[in-house]
Amino acid sequence: MQSKKKPCPRLYRAVRWLVKVIYPKTTVSGIENLPDEPVIIVGNHTQLHGPIVSELYLPFPRRIWCAGQMMSLSEVPGYAFSDFWSQKPRYLHPFFRLLSYIIAPLSVLIFNNAHTIAVHRDARILSTFKETAACLKNGESIVIFPEHDVKYNNIVYEFQENFIDVARLYHKRTGKEVLFVPMYVAPKLKSVYLGKPVRFNANNDIADERKKLCRQLADAITDIAVNLPPHTVVPYRNIPKKLYPKNRLPEAPCNEETSC
Repeated sequence: MQSKKKPCPRLYRAVRWLVKVIYPKTTVSGIENLPDEPVIIVGNHTQLHGPIVSELYLPFPRRIWCAGQMMSLSEVPGYAFSDFWSQKPRYLHPFFRLLSYIIAPLSVLIFNNAHTIAVHRDARILSTFKETAACLKNGESIVIFPEHDVKYNNIVYEFQENFIDVARLYHKRTGKEVLFVPMYVAPKLKSVYLGKPVRFNANNDIADERKKLCRQLADAITDIAVNLPPHTVVPYRNIPKKLYPKNRLPEAPCNEETSC
């Protein structure tokens, strides 16, 4: 099955060009970790940075999971405010509610023309999974940012686990066990890092496999981050910048019970 090519109007091409001019040039490290087969890349969202760098700088065929609400003119305002700006100070909420309506046409233009797959949270999720499996079968890798609003550590938030079920559907259709590749997006370093892949095991109980892979991928992303030079982590939530964490936690001070 060939994945559908989306129309690419001139306005979208102009916006994409402008974003690439304005957005810092980003390097991609770890390409050597990618096998010669389509994979599912799992990354830290870093607000809008993850999707932007995945669209502009990943140098291979890929499709990016995108919240279906961001592709619907009527749904953008509510979703954008709730997901992006609800944790801003309350006195700024009227401004961000207005902004959520202003960005709606631009959001629909961008996300319906970029290399995206709409992700739905209702019965339509089956169509998301089917399209994703078809893209993998067609040789396109998939990029997913599965964090949700529960902290895991100073690098990532916990993952919503059900995206792992795509691997089960892909296995049923092809007999292949897809590889998941951890990706750490570091906007402050203007870099993206791809880690070592881990393979889906179709013989495991799916509930156990979800938990195992999510833990392995979150830990792998964390390991990449903490082994990089000191830098500020851009978190999943759009919190005040003064609260952004560092990639390395401060060491505990020496005392009588610890050795240094």
